[in-house]
Amino acid sequence: MVQEIILSLKEITKIFPGVIANDHISLDIFKGEIHSLLGENGAGKTTLMNILYGLYKPDKGEIIFKGEEVKIHSPRDAINLGIGMIHQRFMLIPRFTVFENIILGQPSEKPPLLEKEKLHEKILRVAERFNIKLDLDVPVENLSVGTQQKVEILKALYQGADLLILDEPTSVLTPQEAQNLFKDLLALKEQGCTIIFISHKLKEVMQISDRITVLRDGKVVGTKKKLETNFQELSKLMVGREISFTIKKKDVQPGREVLCLEDISMKNKKGLRLLKNISLSARSGEILGIAGVDGNGQRELADAICRLQKIDSGNIKMLGQEVSSSSPRRLYEQGLSYIPADRKRYGLILNFTIAENLILKDYYLPPFKRGLFLNVPYINDYSKKIIVAYDIKTPSHLVQASKLSGGNQQKVVLGRELSKCPKLLIVMEPTQGLDVGACEFVHNKLLDERDKGVAILLFSTDLDEIMSLSDRIAVIYEGEIMGEVDPRKADVGEIGLMMAGVKYLEKEVVDG
Repeated sequence: MVQEIILSLKEITKIFPGVIANDHISLDIFKGEIHSLLGENGAGKTTLMNILYGLYKPDKGEIIFKGEEVKIHSPRDAINLGIGMIHQRFMLIPRFTVFENIILGQPSEKPPLLEKEKLHEKILRVAERFNIKLDLDVPVENLSVGTQQKVEILKALYQGADLLILDEPTSVLTPQEAQNLFKDLLALKEQGCTIIFISHKLKEVMQISDRITVLRDGKVVGTKKKLETNFQELSKLMVGREISFTIKKKDVQPGREVLCLEDISMKNKKGLRLLKNISLSARSGEILGIAGVDGNGQRELADAICRLQKIDSGNIKMLGQEVSSSSPRRLYEQGLSYIPADRKRYGLILNFTIAENLILKDYYLPPFKRGLFLNVPYINDYSKKIIVAYDIKTPSHLVQASKLSGGNQQKVVLGRELSKCPKLLIVMEPTQGLDVGACEFVHNKLLDERDKGVAILLFSTDLDEIMSLSDRIAVIYEGEIMGEVDPRKADVGEIGLMMAGVKYLEKEVVDG
């Protein structure tokens, strides 16, 4: 049976200054399929879909949609053709209701009248057709993240989309919400929708896809049917070599308490509580994973420990000493290292060289400093050693950090923070946006530090990463710890409920 091609991209090329984001990409999408675009961060997936949605204009190439060549100059052009895109960060106005968000920007049939009742009925008919259950009169800010995503999907369907693009749609979802999304997507497929699913997560892609196209360095390196491929083949296509998916952890006996948090609370300037009575401890030689959906207080907690934000109450102890009033520099000198989630914004100075970034925290200390000046020969030698030790792909230590790939930028941050032999390591989203090869490298480095006796606090929204690396897991929701679990015995469903705000209660055993 010959399948109908709804979309053909032919020789699509997009060049940004110094970067070929899309390099002569040709791709066919069949009507009624779920087609995944798989690749590391920077592989060109989102750029390609932004071209299809009219956010970028290609430098070269053709777009054939429903048998005709089309020119898409704006998202409005894409919507009018029947192409909708659900972005990684939702485009909703929190204070508006579901109904108001869906009709926002849509023309009225009888201007200047809005005819709310007719529009309300029309939206309900679309929702019923696609079996999407939503209360249209609820403000979006009162909805869960997963339900907000449903609003985005219904909005696109209401606008007439029969080709949906979803960009990393599970990055803000709990495991249960992700599975509910997959059910919704399969139901949409049964209704005749075509779906392009952008991801760098192999497990998701293998679960939801009919076919999978892998991009690497802006090029298509292969398109596979899901039933005719596997994790190993896809990972090799992504990074060009074999990847081990088994994380081997040594059995270690945690040592002394390195970090102790007692009833940490924090409010923002408006008086809203960001952290609520958090008490945690981390010991040498263990990884304490902090699991949670993005935006539930993880960054505030990490910043509080590193003294980048001021707490309102509570105590922070490091190696038995009270450090609640210490400066970030003082904590660093005592053995604290911090790897932030946003390496480009907080981990690096992008227009500095690799060498300069590697000494950002030590430039004022000998041997990096000699008298009043930097010890340039020593800094150069030191930088070259770190580049080799952390396998940073660069022609020179004098290359600007902005010129490196995401994986190599993360290696620069790792090299700087781990080379100081920390006693306490705070790590946020260490593999976010990295390909499977870079993930493997980062995971091994973290386990090496654990085995050396470092206490590690690992913040990650990737539950697989948390489960694989952690010795203990604490779940955070809206700035509060819902409970702690043992990853060797933990149930993913239980953790997912905690990530959604359900507190974990120890089961009491009652004899006879």
